[in-house]
Amino acid sequence: MKGILWVLCLLALVLPVSDLNAQVNPYKDGTPGVSGYRSEVLAEVMIQEDKFARLAEAVPADKYTWRPAPDVRSFAEVFLHVSAANYNLYKLVGTPSPTGFEVKGFEKSTTDKAKVIATLKDSFAHARKAITAMPDADLDKSLDWFGGKNTERGVLLFVTRHAAEHLGQSIAYARFIGVVPPWTEDAQKQQKQKTEAAPKTK
Repeated sequence: MKGILWVLCLLALVLPVSDLNAQVNPYKDGTPGVSGYRSEVLAEVMIQEDKFARLAEAVPADKYTWRPAPDVRSFAEVFLHVSAANYNLYKLVGTPSPTGFEVKGFEKSTTDKAKVIATLKDSFAHARKAITAMPDADLDKSLDWFGGKNTERGVLLFVTRHAAEHLGQSIAYARFIGVVPPWTEDAQKQQKQKTEAAPKTK
């Protein structure tokens, strides 16, 4: 089973990138009020937010408890795990977690599709707020990190990488149950329209 999951993850990574015009595109539309490194991080976070939300909507409600093996997270748990990181890790760069938030047990707190999606979206709003509020002057501040040292710049990089890993995992899960990622479906439809509109050659 784990071998199959690795293959699916690889497919998710090597499939062609879809047209960003069909989805959120901060590289074109910008990140108002944020510039420099924080803008680059925010752009990635905005794209991750869009893809997570669209994928979460595409997964049927009865598949939210599905998992490829007993010892790995379900769909709901992956989405809530990412949400928990968004709520929890940005406190390291100055934005406290929401009132009443508890990391322990959070990813198992619900399997209800609507609640999971609402939480996912809210957690990314929290992330965007944290990145926007953080001063550029704090980027090089040092802090203790897994027995060593890191900077707040490094924390932003870590949180972004963490979400990207789980987005790939979610894509692999979706493919396994027969759900095509919505942005890939968009690209396929665009390609079909272009092919149909192309003049026929004799």
